[in-house]
Amino acid sequence: MAILAGLLGFIGRFAGKVLTTTLGWASTLLFGRVPDDRQVVLALITFGSVVWAALVIGVVLPYVGAFLVAAVPATDIVSEDWLRLGMLIGALVVPAVVGIASIFVVEPAKRPKGVAILAQVLRGYPLSAALAVTLVLLALVGIARFIHHLALRWSDAHVAVVVRPGGYERVVADLERALDDAGLAVDRRSAPSVLAIPGRMLGAVAGSGVRSLVPEKLVQLVGEGLEVGLYPSDIAISGAKLRVARARAAIASRLVATAAWMTTSAEAQDIEARLGRLAAARTAGGAPGAAAASDGDAAPVDVAGELRSIDEALAVLAVPHDEWEVLYRQRLQVERDLLAGSLPGAAFPGGGPKTLAPDRNGHRTEADALPDWVPAVIAASGLVLTAADVALALAERRHRS
Repeated sequence: MAILAGLLGFIGRFAGKVLTTTLGWASTLLFGRVPDDRQVVLALITFGSVVWAALVIGVVLPYVGAFLVAAVPATDIVSEDWLRLGMLIGALVVPAVVGIASIFVVEPAKRPKGVAILAQVLRGYPLSAALAVTLVLLALVGIARFIHHLALRWSDAHVAVVVRPGGYERVVADLERALDDAGLAVDRRSAPSVLAIPGRMLGAVAGSGVRSLVPEKLVQLVGEGLEVGLYPSDIAISGAKLRVARARAAIASRLVATAAWMTTSAEAQDIEARLGRLAAARTAGGAPGAAAASDGDAAPVDVAGELRSIDEALAVLAVPHDEWEVLYRQRLQVERDLLAGSLPGAAFPGGGPKTLAPDRNGHRTEADALPDWVPAVIAASGLVLTAADVALALAERRHRS
């Protein structure tokens, strides 16, 4: 069981990284902005969808179900037949619980009433399936990327974002410009079509009014020794170590006023919106502490006063610490750029484009990488060892019975 435990641990760690951002974008698409005190309900919805997927697999595939039953520390008074019956009942009931939980995600004034409550409860069934498939696909893609990049000797980094509905193209353009200005020339390419499945499923669950907000085609930005994928809930950076570090710096410093949230709670996103309005304002006539309104018609914005107000809000903002740090970094960056008389998000740390020196650890390219068959052999060996581990566990269970 050690091999299986290690594999499940790896999948669990990867799922944990993408869970927050995936859930953030999915909740924005399905429920709008959600306050921090209701984020735990979103976690319950996602956890329920994962549990439901495991139960369905156990019911549909008897051998997998036998393995799941073997993993449950049951006493002698509970037979395996009763456990399997419990799995079947759970597979039927859990989506309804997810549907009930989804009612409490939205604001009290917008919650369904009457017959609409039943429709929302039934909505939990396609919602559970969509979220479960999303998480499984992301885990599988993560494993495939890990093996591929291991062969190339590449490093990986992730920047958590929540692309606003309808803002995907703008974020792609801002991201491409930021990388080009940082000396990382990239070209647009289509991302693997399998990665578009989660967004389309969520759009189908949300209805026709929201389906149009899901990007039709996902984009990858590819350059020499660098791949940057933009997904609705993540910016995945892969490449040589030095190029990954420079790309991450470009993203953190330039994507201040793009069409994406760096946080997930409604309270934190309110602060982001206020900082975004300041970032979009330009200095008015050189007067310190004032900036012209972004629409060009309204009165100039009092930058100093707005920053003080944001500081007061940050001092009592009850959000997770990582979200608070993101907001504070953005606040300092906006103030720094405005004081320097430049548009926030227009400057790159260390100046303009530079020619990157080769990585000290070796700038590996496709030509230097391991042969193409090596990752396939590694993956196949892992699957064979895992299957053998499961078979031995089931045999041992039957022998004890």
